[in-house]
Amino acid sequence: MKVHDEFNMSMRKFLKQVGVTSQQAIEKAVREGGPSAGKTFKVKAVITIEELGLDHVVTGEIQGHD
Repeated sequence: MKVHDEFNMSMRKFLKQVGVTSQQAIEKAVREGGPSAGKTFKVKAVITIEELGLDHVVTGEIQGHD
């Protein structure tokens, strides 16, 4: 396997872990936070790689549910 392929595989594995664990944490917080129907939650995700000086921020909104 080429170095580039190994990099892509490790990055995809990390991003999958971020997606799955983040979704679980958000769902739990919404469940435990009480009724959320009609509410909009502001959300921010930060990816940091200290060795590369990377601080990547993604912001958005999540709609509550019944």
